[in-house]
Amino acid sequence: MQKSCLSFCGLPNDYSDYQKAAIVILPIPFDKTSTWLKGADKGPAAIFEASAYLEFYDIETNTEVLRRGIFTAEPIHACASIDLINKSESASSKFLKDDKFVVAVGGEHSVSIGIVKSYAEKYRRLSVLHLDAHADSRDTYEGSRYNHACVIARIREFTEHIVSVGIRSMDATERPFVQDGRMFFAHEIYGSDEWMDDAVSRLTDDVYVTIDLDVFDPGIMPSTGTPEPGGLGWYQVMKLLYKVSKSKRIVGFDVVELCPSDSKAPDFLAAKLIYMLLSYVFANR
Repeated sequence: MQKSCLSFCGLPNDYSDYQKAAIVILPIPFDKTSTWLKGADKGPAAIFEASAYLEFYDIETNTEVLRRGIFTAEPIHACASIDLINKSESASSKFLKDDKFVVAVGGEHSVSIGIVKSYAEKYRRLSVLHLDAHADSRDTYEGSRYNHACVIARIREFTEHIVSVGIRSMDATERPFVQDGRMFFAHEIYGSDEWMDDAVSRLTDDVYVTIDLDVFDPGIMPSTGTPEPGGLGWYQVMKLLYKVSKSKRIVGFDVVELCPSDSKAPDFLAAKLIYMLLSYVFANR
């Protein structure tokens, strides 16, 4: 990999200086609890490599969000989940104190726990928009409370305001935790946008977005550790995120669970998703 690809977008110093940057990209290449395909720890590097080929002008918002400054932080490494959570919470809290907008790039979905915890400490009425194929609400899985299948159960300890979208796989033990009107199953929203305003209305003013890439249909996002058929399309996801950015304040987000393969298209999808969501966020500030 070229040196210029070691940072998001491979930006020159003029746009990547920490003091000037409004945005911090925080790579967390962690993959200790994935339960099927391994390789999510290679996701951040693959996304950074693909991001060097993005067009920096965003058509929809008529902006170039890189001009806000995008700093890529040092990757967070850990041998155990609880160590990772503590390290990522500490790093994110520091960036938030410096008034940075933090984007965590995983790694498996458990990397979100420490990041969301830091945001919940800053924003008293934080809500979480959870885009995923899986409910991820088991209290424990394979002997761990910090398995990637438990991430929403742990986030629920920080905030009760969670809206899940795109869910199409769950265990029977997770069903009792489904809150009325706060889980939008893929089979119910497929082919329609009418549900979106309802989903957005259930979020508080300050929103953190956690995006497991398997929310997308495997036809366009096959490179995940646990692919599920029947996922959402690109424009459906982006329309929802645009609506949230227009009516709420997105304060941070993460993109997780890229498990790179020989195809570079999914890597580029993830990179463009990050860049476009940043464009939405900052165009509406």
